[in-house]
Amino acid sequence: MNGFGDFLWLLFMVWFFVTIISPQWRYSALKRARANVIRALELAYNSKVITLIHRQEKISLFGIPLYKFIDIEDSEDVLRAIRSTPPNKGIVLVMHTPGGLMLAASQIALALKRHPGRKIVIVPHYAMSGGTLIALAADEILMDPDAVLGPVDPQIGTQTGSVPAPSIVKVVREKGADKVNDETLILADIAEKALNQTKELVRQLLKDKLPEDKVELVIDRLVMGKYTHDWPITAEELKELGLNVRTEVPPAIYNLMSLYPQEAARRPAVEYLPTSP
Repeated sequence: MNGFGDFLWLLFMVWFFVTIISPQWRYSALKRARANVIRALELAYNSKVITLIHRQEKISLFGIPLYKFIDIEDSEDVLRAIRSTPPNKGIVLVMHTPGGLMLAASQIALALKRHPGRKIVIVPHYAMSGGTLIALAADEILMDPDAVLGPVDPQIGTQTGSVPAPSIVKVVREKGADKVNDETLILADIAEKALNQTKELVRQLLKDKLPEDKVELVIDRLVMGKYTHDWPITAEELKELGLNVRTEVPPAIYNLMSLYPQEAARRPAVEYLPTSP
């Protein structure tokens, strides 16, 4: 009986190590490795380095899918990092995201735009929707040759899902206001407001970076529904629009991305090193 009790105790200790201690050790090691890469990047660029990295993953617990997007918590963290950066110091923002809340992405983009130091956004794989909006605030965008950004056309929530704002406005314009129901007219009013707001925001982000005709070209391509919302826009296309895009991504960025493994469900989306006084 005593031997059986010892056996159960041993099983408990093994379970405790495998499920509690070992994952914590691995996570702590990942955080230290990420901090080392971020520190090296800060020295190389003489800038504050911030990461905004969202992995699309599935948690094995109960088979519940977990999808990460830019949210208010992200904007709070990034804004805190930007505020802690001295005015004479640049910011390097490493982004890997499908987008997210317009409110959160707008806050980050405007805060980045207002920072007086040089701003660089690095996209090793993709930064869609709200991620693209944030990238427009940078002085320079570094992209992998195969990385992409995406359109920033507003998406209007309906009972059946999200619908592109330009498409709603187009339907009412082509059919006529007297040929659609009240619900569609309300959606069209919201869609038109969302489009005007997004156009004004893009103009604000690109102010003093591009001539006016180029700004309007960016708005036409990215805001007004030329592409579907998930359409990948390459570095070459962005250069044609006049944006300051380069395709030389430092190898350290890929090393950093490898330290955000797909299965790390408890990983924070935003990390940065506190600024020394």
